[in-house]
Amino acid sequence: MRSRRLADLLAGLDHQAEDDLATLVISSITADSRQVAPGSLFVAVAGASVDGHDYLGQAVAAGALAVVVNKRSPVVDLGVPQIRVADTATLIGTLAAAFYGNPAAKMTVVGITGTNGKTTCAYLLEEVVAAAGGRPGVVGTVNFRFPGFCRPASHTTPDAVQLHALLAEMVSAGVTHLIMEVSSHALQQERVAGIHFDAVLFTNLSQDHLDFHGDMERYFATKKRLFSRHLKSGGLAVIVTEGSASWGGRLVEALRAERELNIITCGPGQMIASQDEQVSLAGIKMVVDLQGTEAMFTSPLVGAFNIRNILGVIGVARGLEISVPAMQGALAHCPGAPGRMERVQLLGVAHPTIIVDYAHTPDALKNVLETIKPLTPGRLWVVFGCGGNRDRGKRPMMGAIAVHYADVAIVTSDNPRNEEPLRILAEIEAGMQQGGGKRVEVDFLTGQGKEYLVIESRQQAIACAVHLAQRNDVVLISGKGHEDYQLTRSGKVHFDDRLAAKQELEKVWGQAGGAA
Repeated sequence: MRSRRLADLLAGLDHQAEDDLATLVISSITADSRQVAPGSLFVAVAGASVDGHDYLGQAVAAGALAVVVNKRSPVVDLGVPQIRVADTATLIGTLAAAFYGNPAAKMTVVGITGTNGKTTCAYLLEEVVAAAGGRPGVVGTVNFRFPGFCRPASHTTPDAVQLHALLAEMVSAGVTHLIMEVSSHALQQERVAGIHFDAVLFTNLSQDHLDFHGDMERYFATKKRLFSRHLKSGGLAVIVTEGSASWGGRLVEALRAERELNIITCGPGQMIASQDEQVSLAGIKMVVDLQGTEAMFTSPLVGAFNIRNILGVIGVARGLEISVPAMQGALAHCPGAPGRMERVQLLGVAHPTIIVDYAHTPDALKNVLETIKPLTPGRLWVVFGCGGNRDRGKRPMMGAIAVHYADVAIVTSDNPRNEEPLRILAEIEAGMQQGGGKRVEVDFLTGQGKEYLVIESRQQAIACAVHLAQRNDVVLISGKGHEDYQLTRSGKVHFDDRLAAKQELEKVWGQAGGAA
């Protein structure tokens, strides 16, 4: 059981308190009134849908010794000390860091942000750090993990108190390098407050989460916070960019004008660039220019877009002074993240190539399909959908992309959440029709291109693709990747694209090998 003097936690922080805090010792910090226990410090944070200030009474009744509130909140007699601050959402991370002994300061902390590629880069960098003799810990979309510990992630970046508690566990386990995926939601909601990053990688920016941010400029500004507010002075900023007109290029120019940072750019014509790239369904082989030194790199990852992810990781490793042989060895065998261009296979059986990928944005879907199309000897199938209660603007865009690249597209449910699934499918279908797509029924499918099917059940959609595809075809199942569930009006139900695809492969191709 931890305990800290409240006055020590508040030392140096701008706050107001009418009560004497010198003798108060707290045993925990929380922003959730349901988690308050005797001896807790309750921090009232105003969230998007719930305001902690409405639960001050419940927190005190549950045993809170003191509460932290925003200065603008009404004065109410609660019978316990009240600490007033300018912004509780920002302060809670700083308090949590102090409560847990500032664990982030005891590790090399690397943040990864961007619309796509965060998880893949985290897995790659984890392997690279381990190959160099480090002991990595990861906070990411798939799970939170370090040697001897792994827990599924509920959010890409947990709330500030959970995060600092987790980092304290990592320090106790001897973790030397913390690798953290940092979402735009986490930045907007100040979940990484109290953490000062040694290095940050920017992968890319494309349309997503506009239901939350409003537009791309606000989305970009939120991502930029990781560099402008949370990266140490003189820290390492690694930015994947395709030139000054790209979001990465804009970020480089803005940071150079604002701060003293060590900036490494990655991509075509940049400080770290690739040449002689060979991309196939077996992986990637390329020569990388490391600021004057050339080295050969290979990777089992599939897709030209993964070249950018690899270059970004090389940039971080270079900035952290990790040797080229350690990078080469780690990248050569790391399969990447679960559910990212992951093959589903039956051993010893020839069958269609089945690939499961997390691509759930227009840019990510386009990248994956552009990569797979020239590598497909037969027809290219795509099974995909869009999540409910999320950015509706991307739905027709993804529909148009699907019919443009795939020979056959099957639009189906993703995570409909509380939305009517058929409405989501109709909004995707509108883009498919605008893109010249033709809706057909299974019996009238020709496979000649720009045809699409609408099958609401994801299980049935996957089964349809696997049953109809031939040996030289490629089936991309996109949108959910590593997720082993669907979020529906009825709640969370178990569903794994990889398992569903493998079961259908066994039915059709596992016995006699299937049709020619």
